[in-house]
Amino acid sequence: MVIDRSGHLTRREWLKAAAATVVGAAVGTGAHGYSFERLHLDVTHARVPISGLPPALVGLRIGLLTDTHLSTMVPRVLIERAVTLLLDQRPDLIVLGGDYVTWGDRGFVEPAAGVLRPLTAPQGVYAILGNHDDDHDMPRALARVGFDVLKDARTRISIRGERVDLVGVRFWTRKVAEIARLLRGSGPTTFLLAHDPRRLTQASALGVPLVLSGHTHGGQVVLPGVGAIAGRKFPVLAGTARRENTALFVSRGIGTVYVPCRINCPPEVAVLTLERKAQF
Repeated sequence: MVIDRSGHLTRREWLKAAAATVVGAAVGTGAHGYSFERLHLDVTHARVPISGLPPALVGLRIGLLTDTHLSTMVPRVLIERAVTLLLDQRPDLIVLGGDYVTWGDRGFVEPAAGVLRPLTAPQGVYAILGNHDDDHDMPRALARVGFDVLKDARTRISIRGERVDLVGVRFWTRKVAEIARLLRGSGPTTFLLAHDPRRLTQASALGVPLVLSGHTHGGQVVLPGVGAIAGRKFPVLAGTARRENTALFVSRGIGTVYVPCRINCPPEVAVLTLERKAQF
């Protein structure tokens, strides 16, 4: 180390020390994100105001579990814990938001469906597909374990005497006309299950009151003062957003992609309680 005659570090040594500090902080943060935060799973509770929600459906609880990404980077035990946590919450219905494996890895398709098999809810379990899921093997595996897979499809259920339509779209279904076709004949209480939260735009244009999504991982790596790089292209990375009369909830999900690390963005199981949006 070089010190000038005044007893201070030279500029070159100061820069080297600063760089070492930054690198050390980054390494420490990354290690924490790998060894702790990506595995620090918890339950997120959110109240979501819905336009025109029938009084009988106020208080309806929806469990949202998404982006499990079972792979060599995401351990099965993490997903098992997510399943247990969600079952403990006893939601009225459960939505699985897609990306059960990573890059369509067929070796994980059956295990990914199998680990979710224990999920059950009084009003059923409904699954959609994400951009990492193939169109054939993954939906077949999910159906085999008893889930209703909505692959560009609509289903109608009766909850507390009220009609509710659930419309599930694939990641690649994004045109207003495509979604409008699926909505044809649906009632006023219609929920759009869309892996990509950017479908808020189409849902709002079509008057859909609620969209449930994942895909973003909440940013996965959220740096102080910088935020998440991916954040600019989504209406919201995690939590609630609204466009006109359409509410959106985006879950941070369970797994990771690219790197097995989460920073300032822990995984979550979400439980949503529906409220009636106040009219002014």
